Amino acid sequence: MITTAVPPAASWIPDQATVAAANVTTFAAELDIEGYEALHAWSVDDRAAYWAAAIRRLGIVFDRTPSAMMGRPDERRDPGWLPGARLNIAASCFTTDPDRIAVVAGHGGAIERLSYGALQSQVARFGNSLRSAGLGPGDRVAIAMPMTIEAVVAYLGAVAAGCVVVSIADSFAEAEIAVRLRITETALVVTQDLNTRSGRRLPMYEKVKQAGAPRCVVVATGGGVPLAGGDTWWDDFVGSNEAWSPEICAAGSHTNILFSSGTTGEPKAIPWTHLTPIKAAADGHFHHDIHSGDVVAWPTNLGWMMGPWLIYASLVNDATMALYDEAPTGREFGEFVRDAGVTVLGLVPSIVAAWRTTGCMDGIDLTGLRLLSSTGEASNPDDMAWLMGLVGNKPVIEYCGGTEIGGGYITGTVVQPAVPSCFSTPALGIALVVLDEGGRRAGEGEVYIVPPSIGLSTELINRDHDEVYHDGVPDIGIPLRRHGDRMEALAGGYYRAKGRVDDTMNLGGIKVAAADIERAVAGIDGLTETAAIAVPPPGGGPDRLVLYAVTEGPIDPDRLRADMQRRIRDVLNPLFRIHEVVVVDSLPRTASAKVMRRRLRAGYGDR
Repeated sequence: MITTAVPPAASWIPDQATVAAANVTTFAAELDIEGYEALHAWSVDDRAAYWAAAIRRLGIVFDRTPSAMMGRPDERRDPGWLPGARLNIAASCFTTDPDRIAVVAGHGGAIERLSYGALQSQVARFGNSLRSAGLGPGDRVAIAMPMTIEAVVAYLGAVAAGCVVVSIADSFAEAEIAVRLRITETALVVTQDLNTRSGRRLPMYEKVKQAGAPRCVVVATGGGVPLAGGDTWWDDFVGSNEAWSPEICAAGSHTNILFSSGTTGEPKAIPWTHLTPIKAAADGHFHHDIHSGDVVAWPTNLGWMMGPWLIYASLVNDATMALYDEAPTGREFGEFVRDAGVTVLGLVPSIVAAWRTTGCMDGIDLTGLRLLSSTGEASNPDDMAWLMGLVGNKPVIEYCGGTEIGGGYITGTVVQPAVPSCFSTPALGIALVVLDEGGRRAGEGEVYIVPPSIGLSTELINRDHDEVYHDGVPDIGIPLRRHGDRMEALAGGYYRAKGRVDDTMNLGGIKVAAADIERAVAGIDGLTETAAIAVPPPGGGPDRLVLYAVTEGPIDPDRLRADMQRRIRDVLNPLFRIHEVVVVDSLPRTASAKVMRRRLRAGYGDR
């Protein structure tokens, strides 16, 4: 069921050379399958065969190959992927020419390049140093710092040593860091003394210690910060042993614990295994068309799943990852993208909106980019169309998934026309359905994933997994998995994100997504960001529409409200009346840059 009779207009159509060179095209040819639609249908009809073929194509390294693809093929929630397999996924990151560039890192205008061989040596040294410090399989090592070369070395070194990385965003406050350390019973924290952001030097090590961190290994940035007793500088901790001997583990052993946004209550602690990165690498290969020699940039950190995703999607595909540890909203980032030779660039939509508003990318030649990607929140079609034009009419791959998926469940390809802010396909190996509130298939509603897939979580550290993802899902005759996104199905096989289900509001008996309200008011002069929430009035009654607004400078609130109301009337519905516009300096966001509307709703009455 779809909501439109005519497919949305594409802003980019692939040429014959792009289609011929695409990874999905050559993959389909290897399998004697003709066309992407047939490839996707096969990938969900025979998921074991799809993942076996994807693993072979990615060159995943096993110490012992699995006895089958699924140990329990009849159990759709958890089919027991790759029974008997033993491996360390870090080994699959170093299968290319050691002289190839693995990392290009920018900071303060300087660019540093590191080869695969040099990166592997540093990873081995860090992993062996963890072993010398008494840490080994199952021990938890937190990383709380920006996405630097040292962060990547620590991440892969911990995985290689059989340890479990605890991912903590460098932007988190002490209380948020403390709860993550407590949940995971972390043994060691890797951090840095200070964090530079938008020209400011922010305490990082001090924040981690105030959160109750155990022993710390600290990267020095020249801030002159003294260390507490028992803590060690990075250069003193990392020894000289470069022997490459990754700890061989069962396929289901944990490698990483990441967290949900935690906007209310305790965040879900989601473990990744040695298999989860296969999903990330496959999405990079097939849906972002990452080739050997590509340079892949994604402003991120290890506290968001896109940090580990970037590591595996780049290195398993023999590409170069581009790291930039300053704010990506200014001109300097664009210059880094140009100078580093980035070919694949991922962005959060709010970054694109900031570029467009400020004009900071004007005059920078970004036409060396081959494709872009957008994830983290529902995007704005006008912003995405502007972005395509900025880089010389290149496609934007819309990408939506989550930590508990290891990648995306809905995305795009370079063999399909790109429509701004629209997805063109479920990810290979994954099927989905859209259901209304009555559990019926619908053109718009809540999206449910049809399991199984490598990458889909099967456990949580601190919650009942089945209760969160499976209990109470609608019965339509096939197993379903809850995810919580709201989607609209369009003609031509396209989908448009409508935000999270719990961000849907009922205004005067009419349902509308917060994202639709925000899109309607986008582009008003002086308005840079907005977030829409619905709040119940005292004593009950219909919800009231409240808009939080971030502006470029001082603005007449009455004029802003009138402009917003006019847009909503003309674009959406004249019955949607604004109760209040609240002008703020910034919007609260998660580590993945998603707006925390729940926090806005919770705090509205406390102003």
